Amino acid sequence: MAPVDPTEARFAAVPAKAGHYESFYLKLCHPSEPLGAWIRYTVHKRPGEAPSGSLWFTLFEPGGPRAAKRTAPGPASGGGDWLRVGDARIGADGASGAIGEGFAWELALESAEQPLFHLPRSWMYRARLPRTKLLSPAPAARFSGRLSVEGREIAVDGWRGMVGHNWGAQHAERWIWLHGLTPEGDWLDAAIGRVKLGPATTPWIANGALSLAGDRHALGGPGRNVEVEESPDHCTFLLAGRGGLQVRGTVSAPRERFVGWVYADPDGSEHHTVNCSIADMRLSVSRNGRAASELVVPAGAAYELGMRERDHGMAIQPFPDG
Repeated sequence: MAPVDPTEARFAAVPAKAGHYESFYLKLCHPSEPLGAWIRYTVHKRPGEAPSGSLWFTLFEPGGPRAAKRTAPGPASGGGDWLRVGDARIGADGASGAIGEGFAWELALESAEQPLFHLPRSWMYRARLPRTKLLSPAPAARFSGRLSVEGREIAVDGWRGMVGHNWGAQHAERWIWLHGLTPEGDWLDAAIGRVKLGPATTPWIANGALSLAGDRHALGGPGRNVEVEESPDHCTFLLAGRGGLQVRGTVSAPRERFVGWVYADPDGSEHHTVNCSIADMRLSVSRNGRAASELVVPAGAAYELGMRERDHGMAIQPFPDG
């Protein structure tokens, strides 16, 4: 079986009658200040309709997010670009784009890390189930370039972050995405979800990895313990790996630092999604009862929660999806 290409856009091969969504995204943070950005290039296709592309941009800082979105017809890929939306592009060398007169970015990226495949088997990326496919072409990366936000020019030099890619026919019923990268290069990249199966919803299922001193440890998967207590601005979790590995963690941020978006499924149903990419993360890592090691990511971790409810009290950006 051919290996999975982590950066191949899937939308062009979707049958006309089928629905599809797809996203390439960047998360990058200043190395010492609570300042970061989250940029998404997405495709949305309702059954029987042509796909549209969107650009999503958020600048995170203590005073609150600055966010914008633009949707255009005719997304494309190829020629060295993973995805193009209008004149904006993302590829192996970086990303560029603009939304109106107020938001623009020109970023180069470098990564020595191998891609992270969250799903434990390659066939799962080709099968009908799971309905959401997730991987990280660059789970740890460095960024340089510039951001322009409402007349403010921000130099990007040595910012730490990642590049992700997901696609599918349906979002999870509820999901959490966690990412943290320390100055020493250790990182956590994990997705935790509850999936709708007919009338039932599964317990939390985790997939991801922890990298310590260059050694990568798979987390989650079938039969592995997952414990989660979540709210829109805080999460505590326990993720298990092989050999008795356990990762206990917390991630949180003040509510005013989150951005909220509407995410639509191809069938028209919607989630509210809140994200803070300058959250505080603390991890305690132990194996077989031995003394735990601590990892801390201050004001540089990502916490995302996707949910059905509307009474969460978080501000949602006034942009439709789909």
